[in-house]
Amino acid sequence: MDPLGARSQFVEVQSLHTWDQLQGVHDEVDGENHLREEKDKLTNHVNSLTSPFPFRQDINSKIVLFNGDVALLNCTAIVNTSNETLTDKNPVSDSIHRYAGPELRDELLKLKGCRTGEAKMTEGFNLAARFIVHTVGPKYKAKYRTAAESSLYSCYRNVMQLAKEHAMVSVGFCVVSTVKRAYPLEDATHIALRTVRRFLENHGENIETVVFAVSDVEEPVYRKLMPLYYPRSKKEERIGLPLLPADIGNSEGEPVVPERQIRIAEKPGNLEDDSWDDSLESDLGLVGSHAFARMEGDVDKQRKLILQGQISEAAQQKQHQRNYNRWLCRARAEDLSDIAALKALYQTGVDICGRTVMIVVGRNIPVTLIDMEKALLYFIHVMDHITVKEYVMVYFHTLTSEHNHLDTDFLKKLYDIVDAKFKKNLRAFYFVHPTFRSKVSTWFFTTFSVSGLKEKVHHIENLQQLFTCILPEQIDIPPFVLEYDTRINSALRSFHWADTQPDDPDSDVNSRWMQSNVLRFVRDSERLINNAV
Repeated sequence: MDPLGARSQFVEVQSLHTWDQLQGVHDEVDGENHLREEKDKLTNHVNSLTSPFPFRQDINSKIVLFNGDVALLNCTAIVNTSNETLTDKNPVSDSIHRYAGPELRDELLKLKGCRTGEAKMTEGFNLAARFIVHTVGPKYKAKYRTAAESSLYSCYRNVMQLAKEHAMVSVGFCVVSTVKRAYPLEDATHIALRTVRRFLENHGENIETVVFAVSDVEEPVYRKLMPLYYPRSKKEERIGLPLLPADIGNSEGEPVVPERQIRIAEKPGNLEDDSWDDSLESDLGLVGSHAFARMEGDVDKQRKLILQGQISEAAQQKQHQRNYNRWLCRARAEDLSDIAALKALYQTGVDICGRTVMIVVGRNIPVTLIDMEKALLYFIHVMDHITVKEYVMVYFHTLTSEHNHLDTDFLKKLYDIVDAKFKKNLRAFYFVHPTFRSKVSTWFFTTFSVSGLKEKVHHIENLQQLFTCILPEQIDIPPFVLEYDTRINSALRSFHWADTQPDDPDSDVNSRWMQSNVLRFVRDSERLINNAV
């Protein structure tokens, strides 16, 4: 605590000048001085081009460039750059630990490290900031530049994603790429600025302030490059356009590797085919109506052609990738706020192996009342960036009813549409509080409908079993699940089957109950077998 009457050492974010304010006018002059020589070289046709980072007053008003210690910022969360064991010694991390206190070090031990590109969150303890988001930047080697760019992008993207998921109002970034990691400062700054810009454009409606906290060495580079990504006028936008790098990433700011881009011509024999340049609307219009987009109709024909050697497996994979990309583009473009409000799918902590945990709450999915195609789009939208690394899923079947049960056709469609990374990086699927019927359904689905999933499904009868895989503090469990688990396990402990004797008057009731369940099992089995066939 500061002594009574003493000035606080912490810096209020609201007191800092944003990128578009009056002080920014002087910055703009400085920025134009950097660009003056290049401006003279511009030709008239530049004026007719559209910048991929147009002048946006609403975004500029959220950006702050702060020369100072990120640990002193009074905002919702600040970012700490560290190593894989979260024990790195660098000026930023040392300052954060000094102001946060010894509790932070103890808390970091519980996280069991952090992989490159990931982001993990702790309390701020004695800091003015409520949270600290810890991330690990890549070690830069020119030979592996592409991998380093993707990892650094993931650092900034995952921090912003956490900010959105936890409804953070303000975030204070340090420069994630430390000197130890040898990442070229200017290259790293391009990735940082464009990733944050794209996130604010696409998902940042509730984020009010993003602060870039820099040192004396880093500030000139940021002042030079910020006008390219956050132009403060149409004039500055035109000046910066020819100075943008060739790779400005995709719509999310993610680095694009040209040789990995997939293009499948609609008419391979026509060299002048410009269908690839069709508008996004017409492209997305094919989703859900085209036979392949639905993953039905002509799938058997494609498989037959593969068996006959007429279509290669690689060609089908490319076709599938393009289809998934269309769904992903549509998911990013549509308003899915009504599905998000159900809170049926969300990210929580990590399991004992450090893998991201995703939660699905079955009771929160009113299958008969919502647009299931929008639900599919929301699943793709949320999971796309999660599935780039290993993850696990926890499905709470607790207290679900008929109108919560997902149809096997929908699940098959979802499984067929999603990218290969969804299946490859899913390490476990925990099915909590299953019923006899759900166990049978799951067995038939994983045996006859999809491949490679059966061995990953684990039926969890109670939360104590789940806690052997995911620690309690790492998982956000709905209150009704906790209440149900406590009640049902208490009842089981007090119930003894041996107390029911053959001459018990209730034995006929029990017999009829068992017969009813056996008949139900037979009917369900026949239906599932017919569906599988």
